[in-house]
Amino acid sequence: MLKKMMLIAAMLGAIGALSACNTIAGVGKDVQTGGEKVQDAAQDVQKKM
Repeated sequence: MLKKMMLIAAMLGAIGALSACNTIAGVGKDVQTGGEKVQDAAQDVQKKM
């Protein structure tokens, strides 16, 4: 019974995570946007040095 409940919880968590980005392309865009923000922040720090 505990294993079933844990499996259901894991499945619901996975569904929730995947629904945030409807497609793999969406995940790629999210990662790309995050990378661009990090790159912009690094460039700002470099300019201030």
